[in-house]
Parts: sequence; structure tokens; C-alpha cells
Amino acid sequence: MSYSISDIIGLIAPLQKKAAESAAEHLDRLTKPPGSLGKLEELAVQLAGITGQVKPSFPQRAIIVMAADHGVCEEGISAFPAEVTPQMVLNFLSGGAAINVFARQASAEVLCVDIGVNAELSHPDLLERKVRMGTANMALGPAMSRAEAEAAVLAGVAVVEEAVNKGTTLFVTGEMGIGNTTASAAIMSVLTGIAPAECVGRGTGIDERKLEHKASVVERAIAVNQPDANDPVDVLSKVGGLEIAGLTGVILGAAAHRCPVVIDGFISSIAALVAQRLCAETASYMVASHHSQEPGHIQVLRELGLSPMLELNMRLGEGTGGALALHLIDGACRIMKEMATFESAGISAGEPAVEEDAK
Repeated sequence: MSYSISDIIGLIAPLQKKAAESAAEHLDRLTKPPGSLGKLEELAVQLAGITGQVKPSFPQRAIIVMAADHGVCEEGISAFPAEVTPQMVLNFLSGGAAINVFARQASAEVLCVDIGVNAELSHPDLLERKVRMGTANMALGPAMSRAEAEAAVLAGVAVVEEAVNKGTTLFVTGEMGIGNTTASAAIMSVLTGIAPAECVGRGTGIDERKLEHKASVVERAIAVNQPDANDPVDVLSKVGGLEIAGLTGVILGAAAHRCPVVIDGFISSIAALVAQRLCAETASYMVASHHSQEPGHIQVLRELGLSPMLELNMRLGEGTGGALALHLIDGACRIMKEMATFESAGISAGEPAVEEDAK
């Protein structure tokens, strides 16, 4: 079936309030002081609201790694050459990358998608959804056409739909693309109004001189292209990346299918920001996995109203932080299913909390 982006947005509904309230009530009956499991309790309530199930579980989950190249690498903004992108895609497919290790630990499937790698790749496990052979150099003109940006978003939606049809009910965002922190910084600057110098980070580990150069490239790209901050697809097409657009589609698709979507690091959070600007309700379906070392990341999470679960000083991408957060999601689900209530355990419950102004 052929969808438009607006069609997908039309399928995204608010969380199911009754299920969330029932989950909160159940948590307060468990053998612990109310709220004592902190963010895990908030997560359990959110998952109930997303799924409509008070005690959900997610036995089948997928980490979607979108891969694409960036023409802006011509400007010398990365510590690694562009050919690393296709090389890393093959590493994902052979199971040798960090995300593969963490995925195996979390019993998650890795779906590697070529949405815009600037090389001809072939592998039986590769999802070939190439929109074009990498973006153009955004410092000189638009990264891609609007039609290409839309096609990349819808490719992400389609990957989710195919996985849902096979039983997947939870998704993690991952990416690979040398130069994608530059595109992400440009999108962030346009959508938030924050100066490029505050949005750029060291990415793959560039030095101070290259960091200043990277900020100037982002400034130039925005000046040349004049993206419309009120039109997220225009921003994607002019200063974005194909994998960022693809992940935007993954997030929209997950929300449309009432599936939680775990957001990884800076690049994934930029895709989340684009999705949220397209449809505010998508933020309700997002779980922020961790706070990365990219300086702009925490500001993007604040824009989304998300609080990260982990603080591990990571900056790898690939979906690695998201994969680690799956263990916390499992913990929240198991608490709901396996922990005794005061009544079932025969334990006396504490007195309910009394508000100061109610005394």
C-alpha cells in the first residue's frame, strides 16, 4: 500500500490513558514505597499507555541501522574518510560491530538498511532501500531534493511496517554515515534557533581547528540553502541526511503502529526532533536511551521533553545506547508482571503520602 507522510501522521494517536492509569495504580500496590523505582516506574506507565496493555512485553524487537553517505565530507569535517560508511555496513552484516554485540546480549535483531550509501553493496541480509548514492555537498546547495527526502522518510516507515508484520513490537534507532553529525548539527540549528557553534561536536574525534571549521561549514550550508524551520521536510532536504530522514520515518512508523521507539544518541535524536516537529504526538512514543557526549544532544532531548535513562559518556552511534536501554525496558516490564503486591505477599502497606497543603 502506498502512503504519504501525512497519511502516516494521521494514524498516530494519543497514548491510551486508561491503561497508563491502571499501570500506575498497579505499581503503587507492589511491595515497595510508591515511586521508589524512579524512571523505571515512569517507563512502565509509558509502555502501558503506548501498547494499551498494563503488563506489556516485547519478545521481538529490532534495531534499525540506517546507513548513508554525506557529500559534505568534501569539506573535511570528519576524522574518518567517507569510505568507512560502506566498510562499516559490511561489518554490521557480518556481526562484528559493537551494535551486533549489544543486540545479541539484548536478544534483538539488527536490521541494516542501505538508504543512501555511496557504493554498490550486496549481502543477503542487507535491506536495500537506496534513495540515491549519498547526499550532495550541502555547503554548496541542497543535500537532496524534497522528493528524495520524502522517499527516505517513507522508506523508514516501510521498514517498520514490514517488521511489525513479522511480529516486532519495539524498535531502536541506529545509524551509520560519516559526516552525519554535521548534517545533524545543521538541522538542530535550524529547528531550534541555536547557533551552529553550540550545535556541533567532535563527532568521530576531530581536533579544535576542525571543530571551528565544522561550525563554519554548518553556517555556510544554512546560509546557502535557507531552509524553512516551519517545514521539517524542507530542512531535511536542504541540510539533512538520508539516514536521518529514514530514521524520521522509523519513528513515525513505530508511533503509527503503537510501538515504543528507543532513541539512541545525537543523530537519532535529531531524527526524533524532525518527527516531533512533523507530529507532536510522536514524542509520547519515544524512550531516550542515553545522553551522549555530543554537546548538542542534551539540548535536543530537552526540546523533545525527554529524560535519558543512561549516562555512559558514549558517542559511537549505531544504536548502541538504545540496545543497552533494552535491559531497562525488560526490567520495567518484569516488575509489572513478577513483583508481588502487598496483598498477595501478606505485607502491610504504608500510609499514603499526604500533601503539605492538605494537612
